[in-house]
Amino acid sequence: MRVVGPLTPADAQALATMNERVKEYVALHVKLERSLPKLPKEATPEQIDKNQRALAKLVLEARAAAKPGDIFTAEARPVIKRLFASVFGGPDGKQLKASIMDENPVTPAAIKLTVNSRYPDTVPLTTVPPQVLQTMPKLTEDLEYRFIGDALILLDVHAHVIADFIEDVLPK
Repeated sequence: MRVVGPLTPADAQALATMNERVKEYVALHVKLERSLPKLPKEATPEQIDKNQRALAKLVLEARAAAKPGDIFTAEARPVIKRLFASVFGGPDGKQLKASIMDENPVTPAAIKLTVNSRYPDTVPLTTVPPQVLQTMPKLTEDLEYRFIGDALILLDVHAHVIADFIEDVLPK
């Protein structure tokens, strides 16, 4: 795990709860993805989309009771918010937030975030600055951190599904 500054044992333990949930999610994702027909090497955009939606349907069925906080655990959330406060409160904070918001013109009210929903096709995928990524637990290639408005989401890349999110993670 890469993080900014030393973590207290309590903070490290809190983030470990999230890491455990990430591992469980990835194991489920891999199992579900293996159950689908393999995409051809030169898959068309239509084939990729169809595969993505089929995987999303399986994820939704397998996690029917999923809710915010299942992966970004109650223990990890305040730690993540604190880490973000220190990154965005630093000398480059305003510029970092501006770069995120520049690619991310969505007002949180415009999009109702829900766990297991498809990432909105109308919302561009934002890049997450390295300074932010360095504060967060490392993910596998199946998952990515992204921002929608001032919410941090955990995106299942292959299913194009929001696995979990934390609202109001960016300081005002």
